[in-house]
Amino acid sequence: MFEAQEINAEHKDLIHDVAYDFYGQRMATCSSDQYVKVWDQNAEGKWILTSSWKAHSGSVWKVTWAHPEFGQVLATCSFDRTAAVWEEVVGETPGPSERGIRHWVRKTNLVDSRTSVTDVKFGPKSQGLQLATCSAEGIVRIYEAPDVMNLTQWTLQHEVPCKLPCSCISWNPSLSKNHPQMLAVGSDDANPINGGKVFIYEYSENSRRWIKLETLNSVLDPVHDIAFAPNLGRSFHILAVATKDVRIFNITPDNSDPSGVTKLDVQTVAQFDDHGCTVWRVCWNVIGTVLASSGDDGTVRMFKMNYVNSWKSVAIMKGDGSLAPNDGSKNLSNALTSISQTARYIKLGSIITPKEREASWH
Repeated sequence: MFEAQEINAEHKDLIHDVAYDFYGQRMATCSSDQYVKVWDQNAEGKWILTSSWKAHSGSVWKVTWAHPEFGQVLATCSFDRTAAVWEEVVGETPGPSERGIRHWVRKTNLVDSRTSVTDVKFGPKSQGLQLATCSAEGIVRIYEAPDVMNLTQWTLQHEVPCKLPCSCISWNPSLSKNHPQMLAVGSDDANPINGGKVFIYEYSENSRRWIKLETLNSVLDPVHDIAFAPNLGRSFHILAVATKDVRIFNITPDNSDPSGVTKLDVQTVAQFDDHGCTVWRVCWNVIGTVLASSGDDGTVRMFKMNYVNSWKSVAIMKGDGSLAPNDGSKNLSNALTSISQTARYIKLGSIITPKEREASWH
């Protein structure tokens, strides 16, 4: 059962993004009112507004948290053509009465884009402190902080040109050493003549640059969000795409090519038009087994893969927090109940160590 909690965010315009930190106990929101707000969850589970500040001079499109290993760090991007990195500090204010109060400080402003910066994402922590941005001019930029203790210094490492305006990006979070760094980029270009709207890039250690491996030509409609599933050991990657519907792809890398170039086997494993309208966000749970999506129908829908590797709808939540009837979730619940009722444990044998054989029991 899901428990809904309504929060009066007090933004004065449309809220574009909501992001949780690594532990799910802090939340950041951003809006067209140019403000970013940070919320903390108290012991009773209520969300308390702890910080609010004007972050940009235009609409703030996205907000994202860095891994807590690097401190309390946020990144934002905006229509004002910039991305910014923020760090929470304690007691650096001049006023004596404000000592010890936490507040957010802008550490750097990334001004390389000539157009609106549409998305910003921190890279996997195993690669250090990296930040990827994409913009409406069709360029993905990769930045790196050489010294994680000094967030005022960021180096532009790569500029990756895409042929279409970019709307969203996602890092592949796989921790396997067999998987090089990978990025998925989505475009909100509305012209189907321009071809596929999702691009897959991989970082080549040999050439020291990002190489386009694949274009998903089956996605011809504007893409609003894209998300790799967390990978806890799969040999393939799972990618969710929010467009006019929800689509899930399995991406299997093939490294057998003697030239060293990775080839991808891309398969569409699920496509849901349950929203019946534009889908704006897709998001995975922490182990990559449940996908949540939100759309213009005012619902959040959840999808899960069953034991025969088939993706099914398992829950529908309305805007007021109530659960809508869903055959998929009922069937899933019945299946789990029947399994639990028929489960049996059978003793197959005993394991006895040599010492146990020799021991004399009294």
